[in-house]
Amino acid sequence: MAVSTETNQNEGIKAKGVEYDMFGDPIGRVIEDDDKDMLQFRQMYDDSFKRFAEGELAQGRIIAVDNDHVLVDVGFKSEGQISIHEFKDENGEVNVQIGDMVEVMVEVWDEDEERVILSKDKAAKIKVWESIKEIHDANGTVEGVITSRVKGGFSVDVGIPAFLPGSQADLRPIRNLDEMVGQTYTFKVLKYNRKRSNIVLSRRAILEEQRESVRSKTLENIHEGKIMEGVVKNITEYGVFVDLGGVDGLLHITDISWGRVKHPSEMFSVGDSITVKILSFDIEKERVSLGMKQLSEDPWSIASKKYPVGEKVSGKVVSLTDYGVFVELEEGIEGLVHVSEMSWTRKIRHPSKVISVGEVIEAIVLDIKPDSRRISLGMKQVAQNPWEVISEKYPIGTIIEGKIKNITDFGLFIGIDDEIDGLVHISDISWTKRIKHPSEVFKKGDVVQAVVLDIDKNNERFSLGIKQTQDDPWKSVAERYAVGTEISGTITNVTDFGVFVELEEGIEGLVHVSEISKEKIKTPVGTYNVGETLTAKVMNINSDERRIGLSIKRLEMDDDKAILSEYVSKMKPATSAFGEMLQDQLKSEHEKRSGDTPDK
Repeated sequence: MAVSTETNQNEGIKAKGVEYDMFGDPIGRVIEDDDKDMLQFRQMYDDSFKRFAEGELAQGRIIAVDNDHVLVDVGFKSEGQISIHEFKDENGEVNVQIGDMVEVMVEVWDEDEERVILSKDKAAKIKVWESIKEIHDANGTVEGVITSRVKGGFSVDVGIPAFLPGSQADLRPIRNLDEMVGQTYTFKVLKYNRKRSNIVLSRRAILEEQRESVRSKTLENIHEGKIMEGVVKNITEYGVFVDLGGVDGLLHITDISWGRVKHPSEMFSVGDSITVKILSFDIEKERVSLGMKQLSEDPWSIASKKYPVGEKVSGKVVSLTDYGVFVELEEGIEGLVHVSEMSWTRKIRHPSKVISVGEVIEAIVLDIKPDSRRISLGMKQVAQNPWEVISEKYPIGTIIEGKIKNITDFGLFIGIDDEIDGLVHISDISWTKRIKHPSEVFKKGDVVQAVVLDIDKNNERFSLGIKQTQDDPWKSVAERYAVGTEISGTITNVTDFGVFVELEEGIEGLVHVSEISKEKIKTPVGTYNVGETLTAKVMNINSDERRIGLSIKRLEMDDDKAILSEYVSKMKPATSAFGEMLQDQLKSEHEKRSGDTPDK
């Protein structure tokens, strides 16, 4: 059998089809004694290269860098390769130096192809997992950066991604979770699972340990009356919870300030450091009551000296009620200005009409009761009472001029000055007109003249009269309408008891039903109509009671007398005894009627 050979310039002649080892010897050849030196050399060569399993960690030295890979010598016949991307920073720049030592993980180990693929990042992750295990087993801590919010909590970078549940982020609920993103904290490892790449962390566990340590010391040192520093932990409408160092105390809203506090959030924010005083401490229930106002003296203890009756003070309006305003004179001391003490002249229905919260006002101390923590103030007392001088300024009988400010059923209010209004009663508007409502004659804003009738300072009443600016027409009515005079007028009203007749504007007379006719009638209604002209005789006049009595019947009787008189005067002498008797009777009747006089 012919054996074909080929020549290798380095190794000599080898047979074709024969497998040789790396030293050029055919496999299976028996090594002769003279080849022992070569065998020892080959053993040394093999031992000089370490063999690593895939997934194993190794130390290597960087020997070369190209565009795609970093070559690392890990003691193998050929160098291991790491992707250049594992050495790039956030800006995409390669951060590596030849000669640097680096820890790597063997990803692929192929002896046949003499190819070794390595990973620096995976080696780092393996080290992290080993560290996580050690920390968990030793109940240690790990530092990490919260990178983002995820469902139910946060993602944390501790070398590899980990999960921080929201309930484990702090001792209390966090209002703004986004504030924690980007922050570095220390965590406990609650549990981990390398196969599932799951790590659960807790920051709360560390804080609880710290709080418990501080709490024990706080409980040893706390006692009533002690002044302590604390941090506002929570704010409610009834007070503030303060962390005194592992122990929470309640600062009730009534113990925050001697002054008025509507809501604690006006004065505090969560996280504020404050100084408080221990008011009471129940060690069994671990309940602590705190106070802030107790750090300063009660201002009411010296209020009587500081705010004596009659003293002029200034303060800020802090509250409005239906019955007045509360004025803060200083922190902890408020006075009440009753609505009746706000103005001398104006009747104020609600303080909001003249004043607003936050406004600074001046007032006079009217009364002070430190035991009840009450001060009565007056705003109007700052100025002179205009009612004290109004009678001097406007004596009774003075004619004033003013604008009608208001119209009511019973009269007119006229503005004078100093915000004093005078009242013209409806009965003092006109001497003669029957006015059902003042708006029939005047309207709001009209400028009128009136006479001062009366000033009642005690009851603060200013009485005026418009009709008094003119003479009373009833004073001269007897001169214009003498008793016995025959007059004519317009019927203004017809009633069962008589007929009203207007003699002139505002002057009316009454024809009583008994004076309508010589015949007895029950009622004039239906016989006379409003608007008709009627002639009657003036029977009587009562100027004080503003009454004029008229009679139609007397006119008829006067007509009868006139007829009788004319007849008697034309009678001829009687021609018989009966005639004489008749004439005597007629003359007697005539004389009797002529002697009649009207009632006055």
